[in-house]
Amino acid sequence: ETIALKRTLEEIMSEHTGQPLDRVSKDMERDYFMTPQEAQEYGIIDNVIVHRDGSRP
Repeated sequence: ETIALKRTLEEIMSEHTGQPLDRVSKDMERDYFMTPQEAQEYGIIDNVIVHRDGSRP
């Protein structure tokens, strides 16, 4: 049951990010840290919030 749940989560993540299922599966195997820009490129987030002075919150 845990394996089926993991597969369902991978499929949902693949569908929503536009990443291939095999890449999402590989990336979810271990801790995978991203910068805000990398997360945006991957498709996990839409935008990175930046203050007017150019700094991040």
